[in-house]
Amino acid sequence: MTQAIATSVPESTQRRNRLSQRPDALFCYGTLQFDAVLRALLGRVPQKTPTSVPGYRAAALEGRVYPGLVVGPPANLASGVLLTDLSDKEWRILDAFEDARYELRELSLANGGRGWAYVWPTGGVRGDDWDAAAFEAQHLVAYADRCARLAPGLAAGRPKGE
Repeated sequence: MTQAIATSVPESTQRRNRLSQRPDALFCYGTLQFDAVLRALLGRVPQKTPTSVPGYRAAALEGRVYPGLVVGPPANLASGVLLTDLSDKEWRILDAFEDARYELRELSLANGGRGWAYVWPTGGVRGDDWDAAAFEAQHLVAYADRCARLAPGLAAGRPKGE
């Protein structure tokens, strides 16, 4: 069972409403798994635990170096990490980073626990899964540098844009 938080209201209201449920643990399946990206955005690496989410996959997206979490076959397991010690300010930064296209949902984890994840709605989803190793080798340094440039605006509550 999943619980969606996003609604069809203006972006600033939607972002505020997404966090009104006071999510606790964040499941990260893409670029937020990397210490360099977390450090660039938050100034630290939060406590993280490897985990997975059944019935989802981290899909490659057309024209993007980051993935989208999408529903997959029931036997699928989307691998990632669970961030468990985020402050309210850090949640706001990550929520601004994960812009209004994403839907924040509470998902069941493979270990029986629960976690929140930014789920990609539709559009531009490729048939192949995102390759974290290829991202790390080809894009991580530049991506983390971009995140560091965006971080002050995100901390001020401004979305990243594209």
